[in-house]
Amino acid sequence: MNENIKNIIESLLFASDTPLTLQKLKELLELDSVTMVREGIQLLQKHYDKTRSAITVVEVAGGFQIVSREEYATHVQKLFKGRQASRLTQRALETLAIIAYKQPITKNEMEKIRGVNVDGVVKTLLERNLITIEGREKAPGNPLLYGTTKYFLEYFGINSLESLPKLKEIDELLKEDEKFLESLDQVALKQLDPEVLGLKNISLAKAMEMTAENSQPQNQSDQDSEQTDNNDASE
Repeated sequence: MNENIKNIIESLLFASDTPLTLQKLKELLELDSVTMVREGIQLLQKHYDKTRSAITVVEVAGGFQIVSREEYATHVQKLFKGRQASRLTQRALETLAIIAYKQPITKNEMEKIRGVNVDGVVKTLLERNLITIEGREKAPGNPLLYGTTKYFLEYFGINSLESLPKLKEIDELLKEDEKFLESLDQVALKQLDPEVLGLKNISLAKAMEMTAENSQPQNQSDQDSEQTDNNDASE
């Protein structure tokens, strides 16, 4: 593997504020195959590991990105402590999680599960680019269908929807958090049909929140400390 290819890949990943796919890197490097790109990424990662670098390469949202290592996350967060970024509320997380697990899904279906109007939350999620309109359902009124975006994967630090918490993982998380279960919106909780969602004893919001918290550290553009988002208070 040409050392120069590894260095170019490093410069491209460093300069990009979004994950770069193998295909995109192949085009930028004008290489014959993505195999050469993957080998270059592996060589770069080995270099970081060997030198005990504070940064690493992660695969997220179908691409690759350079991020700080998890053990330095608290220090990086201090750097951005003065910045403010809106944070999703529990209600928004619950709705987002339902969309993630049930997509494509209509607002009416979301409301049947949550038991409340979701207009405000859906508007917030669309504005945050976490969900998108994927089309219309072939049913009376042709309601809009919603699904998650690529940015959704970046936000939660996962490579694909298959990386979302599975039944067993969520059960283990919630068994250790009885106080959280007691604080749940009981109306919404009763509306969550375990067999429909493929889950049980579930707070989807908690599962999603833990996924985000346990994901790899993010790059500079989204390390901002977060405050509660008031945009969905109208729910």
